[in-house]
Amino acid sequence: MEIRTVGIVGAGQMGSGIAQVAAAAGFDVLLTDIDAEVLERGLRMVARNLDRQTEKGQAEAGEKTAVLDRIAASTHVSEHRRADLVIESAVESLPIKAEIFRQLDLLCPPQTLFASNTSSISITRLAAATTRPDRFLGMHFMNPAPVMRLVEIIRGLETSEQTVESARGVAQSMGKTPVECNDWPGFVANRLLMPMINEAAFAVAEGIATPESVDQIMTLGMNHPMGPLRLADLIGLDNVLKVMRILHEEFGDPKYRPCPLLVKMVDGGRLGRKSGQGFFSYSED
Repeated sequence: MEIRTVGIVGAGQMGSGIAQVAAAAGFDVLLTDIDAEVLERGLRMVARNLDRQTEKGQAEAGEKTAVLDRIAASTHVSEHRRADLVIESAVESLPIKAEIFRQLDLLCPPQTLFASNTSSISITRLAAATTRPDRFLGMHFMNPAPVMRLVEIIRGLETSEQTVESARGVAQSMGKTPVECNDWPGFVANRLLMPMINEAAFAVAEGIATPESVDQIMTLGMNHPMGPLRLADLIGLDNVLKVMRILHEEFGDPKYRPCPLLVKMVDGGRLGRKSGQGFFSYSED
């Protein structure tokens, strides 16, 4: 199936980033969000990212206008009836995502492919909310989507080979490297990454080291480009906590127990970069 129009549900950091790379690859993009303010903020984020790329010589001067012209924004999910592929990038909540797909399933033609950008929720469970589980899969983009090359391609129980090949082709057209895995809690990326971040939070909570020291040990000793705690601030501590709770619930293994310090910080509104304060402090810009 040829994919020409890509729909994206959710205009937050990930959704707007996916919209940018899809439009830059030449796809017509339908970006929706129920919140008009979030939608506008997402478009501004795309414009800023394109400005930075132009300043760094990574994009031509006229590319910003061309990319933005290929993105149609709306607060109405019904716009996605025109899409060949719809990628959901809403909040990491099974009930919310499942309801989005139930609506899309009623709106979109039978041949439309569905993908979720979930980082941990069962693809099989989400696909069950639709009448097309064979045309449903996971496309987990990394954060920030315009920069990171990996896209995890996750097969649900009934995902067809044709659906996987279509998704691989879309990812490659976006300049990404698709890597396949099967449907399991956290898939591969977050099953490995989130427990590491959680353990880094335990190291701080138990007084073993400061956040600065934990990150410096991992960047200098393990050659990580960014320390786990600064990465957690970038991802959003609330998002880290959600994934850890999903892993803990799905596996029933105490090794996935969220660090109490992480829970306390989220409860107190210290969510990382987006709130200005996490394990580290950030200025408004």
